[in-house]
Amino acid sequence: MTAVIEAPAQLPEPKEAPRGIRVPFRLGVVDLLAIAFVVLLLIATVAPWLLTPYDPLEPDEANVLAPPSWLHPFGTDYLGRDLLSRIVYGTSRTFFGSAVAVLIGLGGGIVLGLLAATLGGVVDTVISRLVDVLLSIPGLLLAMVVVVSLGFGTLNAAIAVGVSTVAMFTRLMRSEVLTIKGLPFVEASHHLGASRASVLARHVLPNSTAAVLSLTALQFGNAILWISALSFLGYGAPPPQPEWGLLVAEGRDYMVSSPWLVLIPGIVITVTVIAISRISQIVKARIAR
Repeated sequence: MTAVIEAPAQLPEPKEAPRGIRVPFRLGVVDLLAIAFVVLLLIATVAPWLLTPYDPLEPDEANVLAPPSWLHPFGTDYLGRDLLSRIVYGTSRTFFGSAVAVLIGLGGGIVLGLLAATLGGVVDTVISRLVDVLLSIPGLLLAMVVVVSLGFGTLNAAIAVGVSTVAMFTRLMRSEVLTIKGLPFVEASHHLGASRASVLARHVLPNSTAAVLSLTALQFGNAILWISALSFLGYGAPPPQPEWGLLVAEGRDYMVSSPWLVLIPGIVITVTVIAISRISQIVKARIAR
């Protein structure tokens, strides 16, 4: 009697997407919520009066330390000022400072990193040692030293935060330029007679800034944290101007009786940083595809 051995059934091969057709980039619920929240913050930056009818600087003695309600969704502070309006109007000040800080760090990092990787020698050594020294100092501590030297205020705090982030952008830019310089198409451009400046402007710089720009969105969230911290310590905008860190500092004296004065601005800062970090991951994943 002969045994019959059946051949194992073959599994169907996975279907591949046709060439030339990209799989659509899908966003999850968390991604959409992050984008919606950041869009809401941008509206608060450009047109804050669309989100709240109250004046952030006008006190109301009849509603001092009022809890959250339909009339005041975030409650009021110790002078009766609407907390929601102060957060909304403080968005533009906080975002402005963060944008200035990121631009200073990005611009300084690109220039110094490009000079270090291109010129080499003594220039590279000096810039690299300077970067090592700056990175050895905690960023917030360095920002405090700079803002004390410049003076208090939102702009000075932004400059201080920007100076403290130059080293990070410089190191990344230097690494990217050194990598791009050794690629075959750059060497081919030199052999074809292209000048050094032309190769840097047409090939090295455009291909080196992609990774640096991807760091910008993430650093924007860090800048919000640092500027809020400086404002909390009293180095930012002076009262009664609304600024997120200053709102937390003003509410800490009423933490027991009116905890919303600290919790709500703190939650707004936290959610903003998380949303911006999530969007930076989306952009990075989109570029990688």
